[in-house]
Amino acid sequence: MSVLVLVLAVSAACCLGFGFVLQQNAASHAPLGDFLSPRLLLDLIRVPRWLGGIGLMVCGMVLGAIALSHGEISLVEPLLATNLLFAMALSRRQTKQSLGRQGWTGLLLLAGGVSAFIVAGQPRGGDAVADPARHWLIIGLMVGGALLLTAYAKRSRLSAAPVLLALAAGLLYGVQDALTRVSGQLVTEGGGWLTLFSTWQPYAVAALGVVGLILVQSAFETAPLRMSLPALTAAQPLAGIACGVGFLGDRLRTDSGALAWEAAGLAAIVVGIVLLGLHPAMPSGAAPVERVPAPALKG
Repeated sequence: MSVLVLVLAVSAACCLGFGFVLQQNAASHAPLGDFLSPRLLLDLIRVPRWLGGIGLMVCGMVLGAIALSHGEISLVEPLLATNLLFAMALSRRQTKQSLGRQGWTGLLLLAGGVSAFIVAGQPRGGDAVADPARHWLIIGLMVGGALLLTAYAKRSRLSAAPVLLALAAGLLYGVQDALTRVSGQLVTEGGGWLTLFSTWQPYAVAALGVVGLILVQSAFETAPLRMSLPALTAAQPLAGIACGVGFLGDRLRTDSGALAWEAAGLAAIVVGIVLLGLHPAMPSGAAPVERVPAPALKG
């Protein structure tokens, strides 16, 4: 594993984790009338705390994109999942909660699961699948799943909505990471930036980013961070790895022992994420910022 990829991915996770906490602090005070509406972003853009969180998230996405350009998505995605460790660190500073048995267990499971998956799977690059039908099938399954989750979340509103929206955003972000890697390959191998912007991938990356951002902020708006961030953090690497192995040509070891450890590692990552996400140190949504007023309706 490249030290550069490791440093870039962990740095990206740090920025993302801190950014998510700041975003949720601000979004929890946004008007509920903006639920699943682009107007939510227009309201939040006036909140300095939210802008700081978005700035950190953008830094994390840029660092993650650079890591993806140097390493396989099946390697980078598990490392990005450690953003929850950094979110926990900032939340602990805010809430003054100790880790306790639950926190330490979650931390060890998450860190150990990432290590087990990477060591057992030994992710390495390969030739991308040439069949476009396979590309669209996997992307369609991910985007279709996100649409179904969002539709159900809109019906359930404040009950299961935060978890469903976070899962949907995680699926979209996983696809976005895969297309980000493809975009990087187009720049380095396909003829530069002119070639890149003549293809559909960079525009899909931007569209997925905007839609995912609306879903995440709507999830943050309606519930404490502990209800949404675990689902987001768990879904994104699973979707990214599925894309990497499915059509980007990433290769993992497939002997029975390696597969068992890879499955155990992914399971430990998910369980660790859930334990950390449900930890009392995660903010409940109350933050010392003023609630953003809903815009007046023009009649």
